[in-house]
Amino acid sequence: MATVSAHVAATLTRHISQVFGVMGNGNAHFLNELERTTDAVYTAVRHEAGAVVAADACYRAGGGLAAATTTYGAGFTNTLTSLAEAAQARVPLILVTGEAPRWGRRPWDVDQLALASGVGVRTFTVGRTDSAATTMLAIEHALSYSLPAVLAIPYDVAGLDVGDIPQPPDPMVPPPVPPTGDLAAGKVAQIARALAEAERPVLLAGRGAWLAGAAEDLGALAAATGAVTASTALARGIFPEQEYDVGVAGGFGADGAMELVHQADVAVVFGASLNQFTMRFGELFSPSARVIQIDLSNVATHPQVGDYLHADAALAARAILQELTALGAESSGWRESVDIAALREYDVGTGQASDGRLDPRSTARRIAELLPEDRVVVSDGGHFIAWANMYWPVAAPDRMLMIGTAYQAIGQGFPSVAGAARAKPDSTVVLTTGDGGGLMALADLETAVRVAGGRGLAVVWNDRAYGAEIHLYGRKGFAREPMLIDEVDFAGLARAVGAEGVVVRTLDDLAALAVWTQRPVADRPFLLLDLRISGEVMAPYQREVIRVNA
Repeated sequence: MATVSAHVAATLTRHISQVFGVMGNGNAHFLNELERTTDAVYTAVRHEAGAVVAADACYRAGGGLAAATTTYGAGFTNTLTSLAEAAQARVPLILVTGEAPRWGRRPWDVDQLALASGVGVRTFTVGRTDSAATTMLAIEHALSYSLPAVLAIPYDVAGLDVGDIPQPPDPMVPPPVPPTGDLAAGKVAQIARALAEAERPVLLAGRGAWLAGAAEDLGALAAATGAVTASTALARGIFPEQEYDVGVAGGFGADGAMELVHQADVAVVFGASLNQFTMRFGELFSPSARVIQIDLSNVATHPQVGDYLHADAALAARAILQELTALGAESSGWRESVDIAALREYDVGTGQASDGRLDPRSTARRIAELLPEDRVVVSDGGHFIAWANMYWPVAAPDRMLMIGTAYQAIGQGFPSVAGAARAKPDSTVVLTTGDGGGLMALADLETAVRVAGGRGLAVVWNDRAYGAEIHLYGRKGFAREPMLIDEVDFAGLARAVGAEGVVVRTLDDLAALAVWTQRPVADRPFLLLDLRISGEVMAPYQREVIRVNA
């Protein structure tokens, strides 16, 4: 005989190989079955929020659908911010959690279904006779809607013997949406003609294009039209010919590159939501530009979009390219006429700022020169997010993970290292985090060090403050004391959990990173760089935020 928890574990791990969690009463039966009866890899984290973050990062780094697990009550409520981030970012994952017994809530139980629903997440509660089927429904929901799902096991059901485990079917997920039908075919023809006639075409791709596997098709379309290419922050590196790519569109973009995009007469956007940051608060494209969006949302997501096609990014790009071929269209030649490399240059900074602390621009530039080429960058949220996005190139969208920015949360950094490390075990995982977010996620510094080992590197931008608040509200004359943080010795904290910690006060101190990268992976520890940066240097995107909020 097999228990309900055994049914859940066996069904889940036919489709999931990585599980992250914290053990408690509510998930003890599940974890026992997971460890003893399945081949799934279980990674312990130290805070329940970190379990969801790690599963989220594992998926974003290309590790496939992953799972988190916690106990009921406080264990579940600790996950809510991270669940909200996964829902906002449209990340599929499964949270296996305990639930109140069927006979009613105890003093420590809460309405977990309502709480999950409040952050946009559906709950599937297993019963005595349907545990395997319910598990499959949760998996199908996560994959079909690109959303997290909670799989709840009532406390008095978890250990019940319920018979042999059935062989479940493969998950049913919707196929890619092709541009079929007269209306869609007409739209494809219109887009092809617009690109054929364009003198200054731009292709902009988002994370949706990457998930659709559209990179190769978009590269072919860019070559056929002579289009300059750009991406959102979550799709960096998607275009094959990076010499014609201006980088990130929006506040992370170089001024010269964004001025070039503003010159476009036709812009076709694939799989990007066109949020306010990507659109530079409405100033990315010229008012006279024809902006066309191709996405899976029901309607266009920005007022400047003039034409909208509901379709899978890869299939749409392929159809447009076929139409261009039928038209006998020639390349505009625009991208070959522009010195894009020069336009992508960022401010090199001053080395040391006027307050004697490090200029983050110079520091980021120097770190980029020293980082291992085979790397995955994971970013917490905060003012510092600009520096990695501006100065650290990545090879593909699954190598730049921004955990927390969809929900504008901080404190998601250290556990994301574990998820990325499980998904990309042969790559160096580089965390970029601030002192505020770093302190909030400190419980899982130990997790990052333990899981990533010599392939892990954390960069802490330590400006002794909540930087975004300093730049926005400090300049408005608000009291600064609530925005300040006493200087924390993150290097010392790292050493306490077995890492190498280095305080970096000058660019010369980054020699420690150069030495670390040259050491064999097996012979080096996790490295944490505690960068004592100036709070006086404002990221360009923050200036846009201030301008809009003024």
